[in-house]
Amino acid sequence: MNEYKIIINGNEYMVAIKDTDDEKAVVTVNGAEYNVELEKKIKKKAVQKVEQPTVSVNSAPVKKPVARPTSGGSGVTAPLPGVLLDVYVKEGDAVKAGQKVVLLEAMKMENVISSDVDGVVSKVNFNKGDSVLEGSVLIEMA
Repeated sequence: MNEYKIIINGNEYMVAIKDTDDEKAVVTVNGAEYNVELEKKIKKKAVQKVEQPTVSVNSAPVKKPVARPTSGGSGVTAPLPGVLLDVYVKEGDAVKAGQKVVLLEAMKMENVISSDVDGVVSKVNFNKGDSVLEGSVLIEMA
């Protein structure tokens, strides 16, 4: 398995290429697995010399990250893409600024995400095990 650290538009991604054949590959990006189609066959020697191989992602990931917009008010957003390992609050819970609300795994590291404001949880947009994109509203606050 080949692993790469790729920076796209200032965002860092950990990419692992697991299995490949002439037309398809299994790729893991920040813990989310994707089945991808290769545009053309890449020789193994050429791949070793290329710093950022280009692959066309045409198929859906195993767990598709979904950005859900907020309906207004304040909220807690994902600072980077990853997978939710735990959600510590539920709708109706009173939350203080600095209180941990979510545990997010990103780039093989666990990140505790805390609320920036005091408030009451009006909606939890994701569940444990969901993949999220950077900027996704995880918890909406009233």
